[in-house]
Amino acid sequence: MKERVDDFSTRREHLKKMSDAELKTYFLELSEKIVNPLYDLAYENTSKSIERSVLLRMGFSSIEAKAIVDHLDEKNLLRKGAGHSVYLLSKQHKISIREAGELLISGEGLDYVKEYFLNHE
Repeated sequence: MKERVDDFSTRREHLKKMSDAELKTYFLELSEKIVNPLYDLAYENTSKSIERSVLLRMGFSSIEAKAIVDHLDEKNLLRKGAGHSVYLLSKQHKISIREAGELLISGEGLDYVKEYFLNHE
């Protein structure tokens, strides 16, 4: 078994003179550097499974959710959110969430949703 080279003393040199408060602040800064890219990735991206999950919680069946997500994905609208798209269509046509989802399932309303997002970016 190869002996591990102990370089702890060398690596901790820049930390040696820090107080507990300074160490805590430094730790939090490093934590942010690690977590921020993950946060940005999650904030700016979604997946079909996440969007189907949102629609399931809105009361759609898994088959309905898949159809809505597939239509939105074909039009490159998935990143705007499937639930958001259903909600927008519902408010635009003054219909229920269910009816708006049914419109999207049939392929209707996609042009309105696309136009809305183009004008509100």
